[in-house]
Amino acid sequence: MLTESLWWIVLGCGAATLVWRVLGVVVVKRIDTRGEFFQWITCVSYAMVAGLVLRMILLPESELANVSLPFRVAALGIAFCAYYLCRRRLVAGVLAGGSSLTAMVHWFA
Repeated sequence: MLTESLWWIVLGCGAATLVWRVLGVVVVKRIDTRGEFFQWITCVSYAMVAGLVLRMILLPESELANVSLPFRVAALGIAFCAYYLCRRRLVAGVLAGGSSLTAMVHWFA
């Protein structure tokens, strides 16, 4: 009896998830991603990322606090340069910033 009730629970959870996915597919066709609301969401998300990065640079915690401020600022500058040189690709900026910070700490500290 216990095994049978577990299967019903699994099937019920799967059905509940499927319902929301189907509703998402139906609703997403009606959303204008270039609308004013989504532009606002984009601006807010960029502002949050910028604030978090600035906080990590100026008020680091954990192991990042052991890295000196000039290294952190230099890695940020390298990340910005890579971001713009690679036609505004976020992955390039993140990889360049992270690898340059790692290299500076490894070789100069």
